[in-house]
Amino acid sequence: MAVVGSKSFISDLHSKYAEKTWNETFKLVRRCMDKSRGDTKPCEPLIRCLKILHESLNVLSLSAMASRLEIIAKQRGMGSHLSPTETTCYLTADMFYLEVLLLPGGEVEDVKLAQHGEAPVSSESLLQLLKSKKFEEFSVKLKGLSALYNIPGDNETKIKVYTALQFLGKDLQKISHLPRALREYNLQVDMILNGRIGYLLAGSEGIPMTIQYYISPSDILLMSDSERCSVGQLALVTVGPTDCTHKLQMASVIPQPPQLDAQGLPLFSPVCEELSGMMPACFQLKLQPPLPMLSSFVEKLSQITDVAIADTDLQWAPFPQLMMTLLGENGGDKTWDGQDAHFLVPLPGREMHSYVLPGAAWEETALRGALVSTIPFTHPAHVPALLELLRHQCAINTLLASCITSHRPSPGPVCDLYCEVFPESGSSLSVTFHLSDSDSLSVLLVNVADSRKLTCSLFAVGSEDQSMDEYVSRVLKRCMSIPVTMRALNRRLSKRTCGEPLPACPSTVSTADGSPASPPLPMSYEADGQKRDCPGLESIGIPTTPSTAAMFSQDAMEAESAFCLSVTEVNTNPTVNPYPSASVCVCIHIGCTTTISQNLSSQFNA
Repeated sequence: MAVVGSKSFISDLHSKYAEKTWNETFKLVRRCMDKSRGDTKPCEPLIRCLKILHESLNVLSLSAMASRLEIIAKQRGMGSHLSPTETTCYLTADMFYLEVLLLPGGEVEDVKLAQHGEAPVSSESLLQLLKSKKFEEFSVKLKGLSALYNIPGDNETKIKVYTALQFLGKDLQKISHLPRALREYNLQVDMILNGRIGYLLAGSEGIPMTIQYYISPSDILLMSDSERCSVGQLALVTVGPTDCTHKLQMASVIPQPPQLDAQGLPLFSPVCEELSGMMPACFQLKLQPPLPMLSSFVEKLSQITDVAIADTDLQWAPFPQLMMTLLGENGGDKTWDGQDAHFLVPLPGREMHSYVLPGAAWEETALRGALVSTIPFTHPAHVPALLELLRHQCAINTLLASCITSHRPSPGPVCDLYCEVFPESGSSLSVTFHLSDSDSLSVLLVNVADSRKLTCSLFAVGSEDQSMDEYVSRVLKRCMSIPVTMRALNRRLSKRTCGEPLPACPSTVSTADGSPASPPLPMSYEADGQKRDCPGLESIGIPTTPSTAAMFSQDAMEAESAFCLSVTEVNTNPTVNPYPSASVCVCIHIGCTTTISQNLSSQFNA
C-alpha cells in the first residue's frame, strides 16, 4: 500500500505541475528559498535545484539573465537585486559590488566593479564572460574577489585590513620603481631576476598583486611573449587571518622623496600608532607553485619577518623527495626510502648521463625540507629580503632538478658519463665523475652563494689552471643545468687530454654599473656536425653581433640551446680552495665514489 500510495502521490504532483510554465517553476523555487528557515544560510538543495533549472535553459530574456545572476550571487554568499528600472542587476558583498547593465533581450551591455571606497570601473574580462554566457567562469571570478577579503571580524575590521593591503601594494610599487643598474639585456627578465621586488603585476578583478621573482634559462627559452607573465616562480601578495594581532601599516611608510640606504633600498618611516593599526591579520606571499625549501632557509624566513611559519603547515621530508614529488618524477612512490636514487639524463646528440643521489647523504636532518606555500610578513621592508632568499633557494632547486628525470637505469642504455651528486652544505654540492680515458675520479665543487653568485672549483689530475674554474662557472650560470655543464666540461677535458689547443677564456664586458656581465651570444652554433639555431634570443631582447661567436669555445657551444640563454653576471674572482690538497680527489678507483664524497664533505665542514 505504501508503494502504491507513493506512486499515486508522484502522479498527482506530475498532473498538478504539468501545465506550469518554467517561469512559474522558477518563482516557486525562489519563494521557497526566501522563506524563513530559522537561519541566514540559503538552502543548498534548493540552490542546486535552481542552478540545474537555469543551466537547462538558454538565457533569452532580461528576467532569465537576472535570475541566473541571482543564483550565482547566492552560491557565493552575496546579495542581489534589480534597480527600480530593472535595467541593472547589483551583486553585493561587504567589500565590493558589481553593476551588471542589462538590455531588454537579456544581453549584457556593461559590467562595472566597485571595490571598497572606489568608484565603479568597467571590467572587460567580466563583461566578456557574461556576453559569452560562461557563467561558471564568472562565478569563479566572484569567488576570487571574495577571497581577497577573507578576514574574520566585522566590516570595520575588514575595511582596515583592506586599507593596509592597499598601502602595502603602493609601497611595493614605489620600491619597484627605484632606479638601479640593469644586469640583463631584457628588461622583464632583469626585473624578475634582479629587481628589488621582482616583476610586479598590479592586482585586478579578483587576482591579487603578483610578483614574478625567478625564471630559469629553460623557461626563458620556451616561453612565448603571451606567457612571460605566467612562467617561472610567482608570489601573490595577499592578506590572511591570524590567531594573534599584528601591527600593519595604515599609510605609506616610504617618505617622499625616498632616501636610499647603501643597498639602494628606501629608508622607511617608523610604523607609529598614527600610521598603523593592530589587526587579526598578516600580509602573505602565496607561492605558486609551492617551493621546496631546506630547513635552514625556512628558519631564515622567520628571522626576516619575526613571524614564524606554523609547523603544522609544513610537512618535512628528505629534500630529493620534495623535488621528485614537485617535478612529478616520483614514479608513484610516496616516500623516500633512503636508498640511492638513480636518474638517466638524455642530452642532445644522443648523449646520456647517469646521476646518482646517495640516499644516506641526503637523509641528514640538516638537508630535510618542506614545501612552502605561504610566507607571512608585516612590513614592505621584508619583501626584498624574502625574494632574495627565495631566489637563492630557486637556484639550488634548479640545479638539483636538472639531474632528476623520469628515466631510470635499465639493462639497455650505456651512459657517456657517470656522476654522483653529493650535498656538501645547504648551498653547495659536489659532482664526482669519471672520465672515460682516465683511471681516476674528478670532483666539481659547486657553490651557490646566492642566485647570481655561482662558482665552480674543479679537482682533477692536472687541473691547476684557474681559467678552467672560471670557464665552468660561466657555463653553469648561463644554463643552470648540471648535465649541460658536465657535458661541456667533459668535452673540454677530453680535448686537453688529447693535446688539442684550448681557446682562451674570453674577457667580460661591463654593465651599466661597472660590474662584469656576459655579452650577447650568437644565434647559431655547431653541434654534432650540424649548424643549429639558438631559439628565443631576439624574443628576450638579446642583440646579436658577429663578434659574439668568439665569446665561447666550440665545445661549450655544443652543450645545447639552453646554454645560449640566461645572460647573467660573471664573477671571475678566484675561488678560495676549501681543500688543503687536491690529491684527495684523484688517482682513486671508480668504485670508491661514495668514500670520496664523504672525505670531501668532512674536509668542507672542517
